[in-house]
Amino acid sequence: MMNYTIRDDFINKIEVKKSVFITYLYKVYDIESCNNLISKIKEKHSDATHCCYAYIIDNYQKASDDGEPSNTAGIPILEVLKKNKINYCLAVVVRYFGGIKLGAGGLIRTYSLAAKEALNLCNRVSLIDGYRVLIELDYNQIDKLEYLLKENSIVEKNFDEKLSFIVDIEEEDLNKINSYNYSILEKRKIEKDL
Repeated sequence: MMNYTIRDDFINKIEVKKSVFITYLYKVYDIESCNNLISKIKEKHSDATHCCYAYIIDNYQKASDDGEPSNTAGIPILEVLKKNKINYCLAVVVRYFGGIKLGAGGLIRTYSLAAKEALNLCNRVSLIDGYRVLIELDYNQIDKLEYLLKENSIVEKNFDEKLSFIVDIEEEDLNKINSYNYSILEKRKIEKDL
């Protein structure tokens, strides 16, 4: 089970034996977003030698060596994500060849290092089981509800005849809102600061 994700998109650059490796980390929730981001990076770095990547979205994983020798780039990047229990993340490592061949072992170490260094430098958040919930209430209940939800994120508030909140709430906190009229919209992972 992957327990963390990145808080924000992140870029890092390293140089190994005159080759430059630029690592992009993106928070992603679907494969289409991954494909779009990979296309944009390939377009932006059209002069790069390789754009290798890996991503994990829930139980779905994918890796690409983009022309590097088989299993020397994408799989090492994926292994770094898995070892760090990272979910909902796309890691792309762009390589500009510097003229010195690294060999299979060197490529594996360098792509792993590029991904690991970027992950170590970026901000991460925990992923906790939770729900997206719609709560409907009267205006005189708002203060009490906001107090109860201070640890959870209020996604949206609607002020009509009655008030409605859309809230991401941790599974263990669901009992706090039992006195309110609520419905569960979806089960999801909730981000929480480390």
